[in-house]
Amino acid sequence: MGIFVHSIQGVVIIIVMIALGYLLAEWGWFSEDSTKLIARLVTQIALPAYMIVTITEHFTAQKLLATLPGLRFPVLNMAILFGLSFGVMRALNIRKDHRGLFSSMFLNSNTVFIGLPVNEALFGVSALPYVLVYYMANTTIFWTLGVYLIQRDGVGAATFNWKKTLGKIFSPPLLGFMIGVVLVLLKIQLPTFLMKDFSYIGGLTVPLSMIFIGISMSNAGLKSMRFDRDSIGILLGRFVFAPVLMTLMLMPMSMPIEMKQVFILQSAMPVMTNAPVVSKLYGADADYAAVMVTETTLLSLIVIPILMMIVQTNLIH
Repeated sequence: MGIFVHSIQGVVIIIVMIALGYLLAEWGWFSEDSTKLIARLVTQIALPAYMIVTITEHFTAQKLLATLPGLRFPVLNMAILFGLSFGVMRALNIRKDHRGLFSSMFLNSNTVFIGLPVNEALFGVSALPYVLVYYMANTTIFWTLGVYLIQRDGVGAATFNWKKTLGKIFSPPLLGFMIGVVLVLLKIQLPTFLMKDFSYIGGLTVPLSMIFIGISMSNAGLKSMRFDRDSIGILLGRFVFAPVLMTLMLMPMSMPIEMKQVFILQSAMPVMTNAPVVSKLYGADADYAAVMVTETTLLSLIVIPILMMIVQTNLIH
Protein backbone atom coordinates (compact mmCIF):
# COMPACT_ATOMS: atom_id res chain seq x y z
CA MET A 1 0.00 0.00 0.00
CA GLY A 2 2.91 2.35 0.73
CA ILE A 3 4.17 1.91 -2.85
CA PHE A 4 0.74 2.78 -4.25
CA VAL A 5 0.43 5.86 -2.03
CA HIS A 6 3.90 7.02 -3.07
CA SER A 7 3.06 6.59 -6.76
CA ILE A 8 -0.24 8.43 -6.29
CA GLN A 9 1.58 11.31 -4.61
CA GLY A 10 4.08 11.48 -7.47
CA VAL A 11 1.27 11.61 -10.02
CA VAL A 12 -0.69 14.19 -8.00
CA ILE A 13 2.34 16.49 -8.17
CA ILE A 14 2.13 16.22 -11.96
CA ILE A 15 -1.66 16.59 -12.07
CA VAL A 16 -1.60 19.88 -10.14
CA MET A 17 0.81 21.47 -12.61
CA ILE A 18 -1.08 20.13 -15.63
CA ALA A 19 -4.35 21.42 -14.14
CA LEU A 20 -2.77 24.84 -13.68
CA GLY A 21 -1.76 24.97 -17.34
CA TYR A 22 -5.22 23.78 -18.41
CA LEU A 23 -7.08 26.34 -16.29
CA LEU A 24 -4.87 29.24 -17.37
CA ALA A 25 -5.40 28.26 -21.00
CA GLU A 26 -9.16 28.06 -20.45
CA TRP A 27 -9.03 31.55 -18.96
CA GLY A 28 -7.32 32.86 -22.06
CA TRP A 29 -3.83 33.42 -20.70
CA PHE A 30 -2.05 31.84 -23.67
CA SER A 31 -2.08 32.57 -27.38
CA GLU A 32 -0.75 30.15 -29.99
CA ASP A 33 2.54 32.08 -30.05
CA SER A 34 2.98 31.94 -26.27
CA THR A 35 2.33 28.18 -26.30
CA LYS A 36 5.05 27.72 -28.90
CA LEU A 37 7.34 29.91 -26.80
CA ILE A 38 6.88 27.67 -23.75
CA ALA A 39 7.69 24.57 -25.79
CA ARG A 40 10.82 26.24 -27.17
CA LEU A 41 11.91 27.42 -23.72
CA VAL A 42 11.64 23.88 -22.38
CA THR A 43 13.27 21.99 -25.24
CA GLN A 44 15.92 24.49 -26.33
CA ILE A 45 16.87 26.30 -23.11
CA ALA A 46 15.67 24.75 -19.84
CA LEU A 47 16.04 21.03 -20.59
CA PRO A 48 19.63 21.20 -21.95
CA ALA A 49 20.69 23.19 -18.86
CA TYR A 50 18.85 20.73 -16.61
CA MET A 51 20.66 17.78 -18.18
CA ILE A 52 24.11 19.36 -17.88
CA VAL A 53 23.62 20.20 -14.20
CA THR A 54 22.04 16.91 -13.20
CA ILE A 55 24.55 14.69 -14.98
CA THR A 56 27.64 16.56 -13.80
CA GLU A 57 26.46 16.87 -10.19
CA HIS A 58 24.95 13.44 -9.58
CA PHE A 59 26.72 10.89 -11.78
CA THR A 60 30.13 9.35 -12.20
CA ALA A 61 31.84 8.18 -15.37
CA GLN A 62 31.49 4.59 -14.21
CA LYS A 63 27.73 4.86 -13.76
CA LEU A 64 27.21 6.57 -17.10
CA LEU A 65 29.27 4.00 -19.00
CA ALA A 66 27.32 1.21 -17.31
CA THR A 67 24.03 2.82 -18.35
CA LEU A 68 24.57 3.33 -22.09
CA PRO A 69 24.42 -0.38 -23.10
CA GLY A 70 20.80 -0.32 -21.92
CA LEU A 71 19.99 1.60 -25.12
CA ARG A 72 19.35 -1.70 -26.90
CA PHE A 73 16.23 -2.46 -24.85
CA PRO A 74 14.06 0.54 -25.86
CA VAL A 75 15.24 0.16 -29.46
CA LEU A 76 14.23 -3.51 -29.54
CA ASN A 77 10.95 -2.76 -27.76
CA MET A 78 9.98 -0.12 -30.33
CA ALA A 79 11.03 -2.36 -33.22
CA ILE A 80 8.71 -5.11 -31.98
CA LEU A 81 5.91 -2.60 -31.42
CA PHE A 82 6.35 -1.36 -34.99
CA GLY A 83 5.80 -4.86 -36.34
CA LEU A 84 2.92 -5.47 -33.93
CA SER A 85 1.19 -2.26 -35.02
CA PHE A 86 0.48 -3.75 -38.45
CA GLY A 87 -1.30 -6.73 -36.91
CA VAL A 88 -3.36 -4.45 -34.66
CA MET A 89 -4.25 -2.22 -37.64
CA ARG A 90 -5.56 -5.20 -39.57
CA ALA A 91 -7.43 -6.65 -36.60
CA LEU A 92 -9.16 -3.31 -35.87
CA ASN A 93 -9.51 -2.30 -39.55
CA ILE A 94 -7.89 1.10 -38.97
CA ARG A 95 -8.65 3.77 -41.57
CA LYS A 96 -6.11 3.83 -44.41
CA ASP A 97 -5.40 7.55 -43.97
CA HIS A 98 -4.58 6.94 -40.29
CA ARG A 99 -2.28 3.94 -40.60
CA GLY A 100 1.09 5.68 -40.76
CA LEU A 101 0.17 8.01 -37.90
CA PHE A 102 -1.28 5.05 -36.00
CA SER A 103 2.02 3.13 -36.20
CA SER A 104 4.04 6.17 -35.17
CA MET A 105 1.89 6.86 -32.10
CA PHE A 106 1.71 3.13 -31.29
CA LEU A 107 5.48 2.77 -30.84
CA ASN A 108 6.74 6.21 -29.68
CA SER A 109 6.16 7.64 -26.21
CA ASN A 110 6.34 11.06 -24.55
CA THR A 111 9.67 10.54 -22.78
CA VAL A 112 10.40 14.20 -21.93
CA PHE A 113 7.29 16.31 -21.29
CA ILE A 114 5.65 13.53 -19.25
CA GLY A 115 8.29 10.84 -18.80
CA LEU A 116 10.97 13.04 -17.25
CA PRO A 117 8.76 14.74 -14.59
CA VAL A 118 6.98 11.49 -13.71
CA ASN A 119 10.17 9.48 -13.22
CA GLU A 120 11.80 12.29 -11.26
CA ALA A 121 8.75 12.55 -9.01
CA LEU A 122 8.71 8.79 -8.42
CA PHE A 123 12.42 7.92 -8.24
CA GLY A 124 14.34 11.19 -7.86
CA VAL A 125 17.39 12.32 -9.85
CA SER A 126 18.93 8.83 -9.75
CA ALA A 127 16.50 7.85 -12.53
CA LEU A 128 17.71 10.53 -14.94
CA PRO A 129 20.39 8.50 -16.81
CA TYR A 130 17.85 5.78 -17.56
CA VAL A 131 15.26 8.35 -18.64
CA LEU A 132 17.79 9.91 -21.01
CA VAL A 133 18.89 6.57 -22.47
CA TYR A 134 15.26 5.82 -23.36
CA TYR A 135 14.89 9.37 -24.67
CA MET A 136 17.87 8.89 -27.02
CA ALA A 137 16.28 5.80 -28.58
CA ASN A 138 12.79 7.28 -28.69
CA THR A 139 13.71 10.62 -30.27
CA THR A 140 15.91 8.95 -32.91
CA ILE A 141 13.18 6.53 -33.96
CA PHE A 142 10.46 9.20 -33.95
CA TRP A 143 12.37 11.66 -36.14
CA THR A 144 13.30 8.94 -38.62
CA LEU A 145 10.78 6.11 -38.87
CA GLY A 146 7.97 7.91 -37.02
CA VAL A 147 8.03 11.02 -39.20
CA TYR A 148 8.28 8.92 -42.37
CA LEU A 149 5.17 6.98 -41.32
CA ILE A 150 3.25 10.20 -40.63
CA GLN A 151 4.26 11.56 -44.05
CA ARG A 152 2.70 8.50 -45.67
CA ASP A 153 -0.71 9.68 -44.40
CA GLY A 154 -0.14 13.19 -45.77
CA VAL A 155 -1.05 14.82 -49.04
CA GLY A 156 2.35 14.42 -50.73
CA ALA A 157 4.80 11.59 -51.30
CA ALA A 158 6.77 10.49 -48.26
CA THR A 159 10.38 11.65 -48.42
CA PHE A 160 13.38 11.46 -46.15
CA ASN A 161 15.74 14.39 -45.58
CA TRP A 162 18.91 13.39 -43.73
CA LYS A 163 19.92 16.96 -42.93
CA LYS A 164 16.59 17.87 -41.31
CA THR A 165 16.35 14.51 -39.57
CA LEU A 166 19.81 14.76 -38.01
CA GLY A 167 18.97 18.29 -36.87
CA LYS A 168 15.90 16.95 -35.05
CA ILE A 169 17.73 13.98 -33.55
CA PHE A 170 20.66 16.05 -32.31
CA SER A 171 18.29 18.45 -30.62
CA PRO A 172 19.29 20.78 -27.76
CA PRO A 173 18.17 18.27 -25.06
CA LEU A 174 20.29 15.50 -26.56
CA LEU A 175 23.23 17.89 -27.02
CA GLY A 176 22.86 18.94 -23.37
CA PHE A 177 22.97 15.28 -22.39
CA MET A 178 26.07 14.69 -24.53
CA ILE A 179 27.84 17.76 -23.10
CA GLY A 180 27.10 16.55 -19.58
CA VAL A 181 28.48 13.10 -20.38
CA VAL A 182 31.67 14.57 -21.89
CA LEU A 183 32.20 16.81 -18.85
CA VAL A 184 31.84 13.83 -16.51
CA LEU A 185 34.06 11.50 -18.55
CA LEU A 186 36.80 14.12 -18.89
CA LYS A 187 36.35 15.25 -15.27
CA ILE A 188 35.89 18.87 -16.33
CA GLN A 189 34.30 21.24 -13.81
CA LEU A 190 32.50 24.31 -15.09
CA PRO A 191 32.73 27.60 -13.13
CA THR A 192 30.44 27.76 -10.12
CA PHE A 193 28.52 30.81 -11.39
CA LEU A 194 27.79 29.05 -14.67
CA MET A 195 26.53 25.91 -12.92
CA LYS A 196 24.29 28.09 -10.74
CA ASP A 197 22.83 29.71 -13.87
CA PHE A 198 22.25 26.29 -15.43
CA SER A 199 20.61 25.12 -12.22
CA TYR A 200 18.15 28.03 -12.09
CA ILE A 201 17.33 27.75 -15.79
CA GLY A 202 17.04 23.96 -15.63
CA GLY A 203 14.59 24.32 -12.76
CA LEU A 204 12.05 25.60 -15.28
CA THR A 205 11.93 22.24 -17.08
CA VAL A 206 9.40 20.29 -15.05
CA PRO A 207 6.81 23.03 -14.27
CA LEU A 208 6.87 24.47 -17.79
CA SER A 209 6.57 20.98 -19.29
CA MET A 210 3.49 20.25 -17.23
CA ILE A 211 1.93 23.64 -17.94
CA PHE A 212 2.51 23.01 -21.65
CA ILE A 213 0.71 19.66 -21.43
CA GLY A 214 -2.23 21.38 -19.71
CA ILE A 215 -2.37 24.02 -22.45
CA SER A 216 -2.27 21.29 -25.11
CA MET A 217 -5.20 19.54 -23.45
CA SER A 218 -7.17 22.77 -23.43
CA ASN A 219 -6.40 23.42 -27.09
CA ALA A 220 -7.40 19.89 -28.11
CA GLY A 221 -10.62 20.15 -26.09
CA LEU A 222 -11.68 17.43 -23.67
CA LYS A 223 -15.02 17.17 -25.50
CA SER A 224 -13.17 15.93 -28.58
CA MET A 225 -12.14 12.74 -26.80
CA ARG A 226 -13.57 9.61 -28.37
CA PHE A 227 -13.19 5.86 -28.03
CA ASP A 228 -13.36 4.29 -31.45
CA ARG A 229 -11.20 1.64 -33.14
CA ASP A 230 -8.50 4.12 -34.07
CA SER A 231 -8.13 5.37 -30.49
CA ILE A 232 -8.55 2.03 -28.73
CA GLY A 233 -5.68 0.60 -30.79
CA ILE A 234 -3.36 3.40 -29.64
CA LEU A 235 -4.44 2.97 -26.02
CA LEU A 236 -3.66 -0.75 -26.23
CA GLY A 237 -0.28 -0.03 -27.77
CA ARG A 238 0.75 2.63 -25.25
CA PHE A 239 -0.63 1.11 -22.05
CA VAL A 240 -0.73 -2.66 -22.63
CA PHE A 241 1.56 -3.96 -25.38
CA ALA A 242 4.49 -1.57 -24.77
CA PRO A 243 4.91 -2.14 -20.99
CA VAL A 244 4.15 -5.86 -21.23
CA LEU A 245 6.77 -6.34 -23.95
CA MET A 246 9.33 -4.31 -22.03
CA THR A 247 8.63 -6.26 -18.83
CA LEU A 248 9.08 -9.60 -20.60
CA MET A 249 12.35 -8.38 -22.13
CA LEU A 250 13.80 -7.13 -18.86
CA MET A 251 12.67 -9.84 -16.42
CA PRO A 252 15.56 -12.26 -17.12
CA MET A 253 18.20 -9.50 -17.45
CA SER A 254 20.84 -8.74 -14.85
CA MET A 255 20.68 -4.95 -14.56
CA PRO A 256 19.77 -2.31 -11.95
CA ILE A 257 16.20 -2.62 -10.72
CA GLU A 258 15.65 1.11 -11.14
CA MET A 259 16.67 0.90 -14.81
CA LYS A 260 14.05 -1.80 -15.34
CA GLN A 261 11.39 0.26 -13.58
CA VAL A 262 12.16 3.43 -15.53
CA PHE A 263 12.25 1.62 -18.89
CA ILE A 264 8.87 0.00 -18.25
CA LEU A 265 7.32 3.32 -17.21
CA GLN A 266 8.90 5.17 -20.15
CA SER A 267 7.54 2.59 -22.59
CA ALA A 268 4.01 3.26 -21.29
CA MET A 269 4.09 7.04 -21.52
CA PRO A 270 1.47 8.93 -23.60
CA VAL A 271 1.70 9.78 -27.30
CA MET A 272 4.44 12.29 -28.18
CA THR A 273 3.32 15.92 -28.22
CA ASN A 274 5.26 16.33 -31.49
CA ALA A 275 2.85 14.02 -33.33
CA PRO A 276 0.12 16.66 -33.98
CA VAL A 277 2.72 19.23 -35.06
CA VAL A 278 4.35 16.86 -37.57
CA SER A 279 0.92 15.69 -38.77
CA LYS A 280 -0.14 19.25 -39.49
CA LEU A 281 3.14 19.96 -41.27
CA TYR A 282 2.70 17.05 -43.70
CA GLY A 283 -1.07 17.18 -44.18
CA ALA A 284 -1.95 14.13 -42.06
CA ASP A 285 -4.86 14.10 -39.59
CA ALA A 286 -3.50 16.47 -36.92
CA ASP A 287 -6.83 16.46 -35.04
CA TYR A 288 -6.63 12.69 -34.60
CA ALA A 289 -3.08 13.04 -33.26
CA ALA A 290 -4.08 15.87 -30.88
CA VAL A 291 -7.00 13.85 -29.51
CA MET A 292 -4.70 10.87 -28.89
CA VAL A 293 -2.17 13.06 -27.08
CA THR A 294 -4.98 14.29 -24.81
CA GLU A 295 -6.56 10.88 -24.24
CA THR A 296 -3.32 9.06 -23.50
CA THR A 297 -2.06 11.86 -21.24
CA LEU A 298 -5.25 11.85 -19.16
CA LEU A 299 -5.39 8.06 -18.92
CA SER A 300 -1.70 7.89 -18.03
CA LEU A 301 -2.56 9.63 -14.77
CA ILE A 302 -4.54 6.48 -13.90
CA VAL A 303 -2.21 3.95 -15.51
CA ILE A 304 1.05 5.23 -13.99
CA PRO A 305 0.19 4.55 -10.30
CA ILE A 306 -1.03 1.06 -11.20
CA LEU A 307 2.05 0.36 -13.30
CA MET A 308 4.30 1.81 -10.61
CA MET A 309 2.85 -0.59 -8.06
CA ILE A 310 3.39 -3.52 -10.44
CA VAL A 311 7.01 -2.70 -11.31
CA GLN A 312 7.95 -2.35 -7.64
CA THR A 313 6.87 -5.92 -6.89
CA ASN A 314 9.19 -8.88 -7.16
CA LEU A 315 8.03 -9.49 -10.73
CA ILE A 316 11.01 -7.75 -12.36
CA HIS A 317 13.63 -8.21 -9.62
